[in-house]
Amino acid sequence: MIHLLKQPEATRSIVFVRKRERVHELAGWLRQAGINNCYLEGEMVQNKRNEAIKRLTDGRVNVLVATDVAARGIDIPDVSHVFNFDMPRSGDAYLHRIGRTGRAGRKGTAISLVEAHDHLLLGKASRYIDEPLKARVIDELRPTTRAPSEKSNGKPSKKVLAKRAEKKAKEKEKPRVKKTSPRCKKYRQTS
Repeated sequence: MIHLLKQPEATRSIVFVRKRERVHELAGWLRQAGINNCYLEGEMVQNKRNEAIKRLTDGRVNVLVATDVAARGIDIPDVSHVFNFDMPRSGDAYLHRIGRTGRAGRKGTAISLVEAHDHLLLGKASRYIDEPLKARVIDELRPTTRAPSEKSNGKPSKKVLAKRAEKKAKEKEKPRVKKTSPRCKKYRQTS
């Protein structure tokens, strides 16, 4: 991420994350790496939000770390790059995020950092915008786990179905104890 943000073409960038806690974590990490930035998240009061946007637009910082609160309804001119540090959960959110760059006929770049467990979210975004997304593996960040199959359709595998059927059969074999309600029990009274 730091390497990408330090590229000369990245003149004004928005880095999107999913959660408010992650905004603070990433903003601090970037600051430690020497990247001056500001942040925007849903719990901020309006004047703080306005100040963060002003700092980006007037050039005091060139990186804004934000949740999806910055994906809609906020016009920040001349955004050269949008980075999805965390993939959004919906195609609609993806479209709104990347729509912050390349506005008013200008060119812009959107880069999504996708981990193996987010691979299905990338497919969801691609289907939503009805356009294939170019994927490139950064050698230094080559995944150590495999991504789910592109063919995955959310249905359980044959192996999972077989295990479920086996478990159900075992449950049927167990003797069932009929439970009685407390009202049916006889109580012995002593006098």
